[in-house]
Amino acid sequence: MSAEALQWFKSTYSGSEGGQCLEVAVTPGVIHVRDSKQDPEDSATMQLSPGTWVKFAEFAAG
Repeated sequence: MSAEALQWFKSTYSGSEGGQCLEVAVTPGVIHVRDSKQDPEDSATMQLSPGTWVKFAEFAAG
């Protein structure tokens, strides 16, 4: 699935003042992650398994 066809949403931890922001799109079996500060057409995406995403989110929440 192309990055343009995904339904992206901004992380709830991303503030409106800029800074570090993530966008996430969820599909069956894959969590897609990208940097929201980048032009969506030029930004790379990272694909994670749901289990890896859970571990990442737990680590990030610290």
